[in-house]
Amino acid sequence: MPDDSNLVLKNVSLQVESPRIVLASQSSARRMLLESAGLAISCRPAAIDEGVIKRRCLASGRDADAAAMELAWAKAARIVDGDAIVIGADQILSCDGEWFDKPADIAAARKQLTRLRGCGHVLHTAVAVMRDGRRLWHHLARPRLWMREFSDDFLDRYLRLEGDGVLSSVGAYRLEGPGLHLFERMEGDHDAILGLPRMALLEFLRHQGIVRT
Repeated sequence: MPDDSNLVLKNVSLQVESPRIVLASQSSARRMLLESAGLAISCRPAAIDEGVIKRRCLASGRDADAAAMELAWAKAARIVDGDAIVIGADQILSCDGEWFDKPADIAAARKQLTRLRGCGHVLHTAVAVMRDGRRLWHHLARPRLWMREFSDDFLDRYLRLEGDGVLSSVGAYRLEGPGLHLFERMEGDHDAILGLPRMALLEFLRHQGIVRT
């Protein structure tokens, strides 16, 4: 009788069984990036007051890089889950020195996109890793993007097409969707644009023996 063992799906993972990995975020984009790399993660939103942290950074003269990193550390520190690896990440958009938050509604998204139209901006994307209350590693990426001079009609159509989806991003766009049409060019790590410098994070996890080499 022929051996059909090769027809059985095998439970193979590039990730070791322990420690567990927790993503301190409710971002579907960050979760997708990690899961598509074959990682088994759990997601736990970190309840922090981002506005307070940003205002404190601005008042003390700290730049967007430092603010994004402080937010990432704060998110990672918020989740305590045994000896699990906890990943915190955050992103700040800056354009000519001005910082942008996620728009509160469609009207705010329209105003923000009108401000960014025809300009370049930077996404300060930070990731931090903690374990059992200890800071292990951090990384910052700065992809730069240039929006094209799209028409008001295009902007109205785009906002109707995306709806509340634009409210989930600091830029009021999702590059994994129709938001790509807003741009003429980009430079830097595409994963970092989506919210997580994945290659750098995976290299750290390999170095720690959490992902097999």
